[in-house]
Amino acid sequence: MSDSPETTVWLRAMPVVFVLIWSTGFIVARYGMPYAPPFSFLLVRYICSILCFLPWIVLTRVAWPRDRAQWLHLSVTGILMHAGYLGGVWAAVKSGMGSGLSALIVGIQPVLTAIWLSWSLRGSGQPGVTPRQWGGLLLGFAGLLMVVWHKLTMGSALDHVTPVNMAFAIGALFSITVGTLYQKRFVQPCDVRSANTVQLLAAAVLTLPLAWLEPETMQWNLQLVGAMAWSVLGLTLGGSSLLYILIQRGAAASVTSLMYMVPPTTAIMAWVLFGETITVLTLAGTALTALGVSLVVRPARA
Repeated sequence: MSDSPETTVWLRAMPVVFVLIWSTGFIVARYGMPYAPPFSFLLVRYICSILCFLPWIVLTRVAWPRDRAQWLHLSVTGILMHAGYLGGVWAAVKSGMGSGLSALIVGIQPVLTAIWLSWSLRGSGQPGVTPRQWGGLLLGFAGLLMVVWHKLTMGSALDHVTPVNMAFAIGALFSITVGTLYQKRFVQPCDVRSANTVQLLAAAVLTLPLAWLEPETMQWNLQLVGAMAWSVLGLTLGGSSLLYILIQRGAAASVTSLMYMVPPTTAIMAWVLFGETITVLTLAGTALTALGVSLVVRPARA
């Protein structure tokens, strides 16, 4: 049975909505980071998100995963895509790495995904990453580099690179890459609400001891409350749920290529909200990134 026109419109809009929501993550970090250590903030975010999902699941009688294997697979993806990715990015920035460099490191994800797909599908007879998609991935990364270049050359990003924050950033990169591939391979179709809850439970369990070890405490104020509210309602209930759906419905290389659009979109948001400088190089990089992503996600001709 074909999708209704309303469903078709929503499916086409879903990637755009995801990029817009996911891009606000760096904006939230700017608001909340000065008042909360990273793992404590994320632990509260996970718990609040779970408390939002649970009544929704009960009221709508959503089914939970059918067997222990699916609980395990969802837990693994939760640890990788929530605790590993978010924890790594936030910890890297908190420990002094500039947002430009952290965005560039994590931005390598689509290329790593494509390399893995090309290697894993060789000789299987299944379609891998096409030459057109490879070209789009490389264009997208070039555009990403142009977008963050001014942040990399201002000095602050490179002056505070240490083995510790570099390890956090690289850990985040591999967590989101492996998590995306793992979910596409092992996680069976499941209601996004119950699936997200299982993922968040696993992430919270791993994050709890890390938050307990942090010497800082959360300094609650209106700014931190606002950052937390959007992190829960927008980023987790909205963004993470959309990412789960996109991975289930699409090819891994196409889904991860959308991540290229996050830094350019964030740069535009920071220009609007904070008056951050947006250069001709940023605009050119944004256009190049959009072109690259379009080449990756464009369906192959029959």
